[in-house]
Amino acid sequence: MPAGLTAKQQRLLAYLTRETSETGRTPSLRRAAAHMGVSHAAVSQMIRILEKKGVLRRAGRYGRTVHILSRTGAPAGLSRGREVPIVGRIAAGLPLYARQAWEGSLVVDATLYQESVLFALRIQGDSMRDAGILSGDLAICKPRQFAENGEIVAVLIRQEEATVKRFFLEKTHIELRPENPAHRPGIYGFDEVLIQGKVIGIHRGPDVMERL
Repeated sequence: MPAGLTAKQQRLLAYLTRETSETGRTPSLRRAAAHMGVSHAAVSQMIRILEKKGVLRRAGRYGRTVHILSRTGAPAGLSRGREVPIVGRIAAGLPLYARQAWEGSLVVDATLYQESVLFALRIQGDSMRDAGILSGDLAICKPRQFAENGEIVAVLIRQEEATVKRFFLEKTHIELRPENPAHRPGIYGFDEVLIQGKVIGIHRGPDVMERL
């Protein structure tokens, strides 16, 4: 344990290190408070002190995800997780990382996904089956409002329907192409499609995560 920490601070640091190592997820303040036998506010204060002492770092000013730092100041290998919001419905003009849009969150490997902002969208149906994207998967997306031909993107159609398809810009229209011969491509006007992000990875259950 780093020198200069009180007994309670050392105990909290040990607890956070163990939990993130075993689960890949930072425990909630409420859970940490119950483990420590102190108040929620006391745990929050101790985390701020540990951050000032350089032994941990929060992901963002108010971020829940905590990275335990090594002696060099780099995130320790035991705590590589970062929290990505699962967005149940994407909407034009709404920041995809606004908490009111969240339907839970997903912990991904921070060394694999280093983009500053990410969101995840749950896949429904089998239209992207041949691209390895299955119903129930979580598509990990980098927010973006443009796409190159052939990229797999999350889009909002007519400001109502969110979908994941392969994007193609033609002279007179936009084509959203599925990756399953049982489904036909969608043809849309330029003002009917809003690109929300590029799909950069897929999460399928607790043990399968693939970077596209």
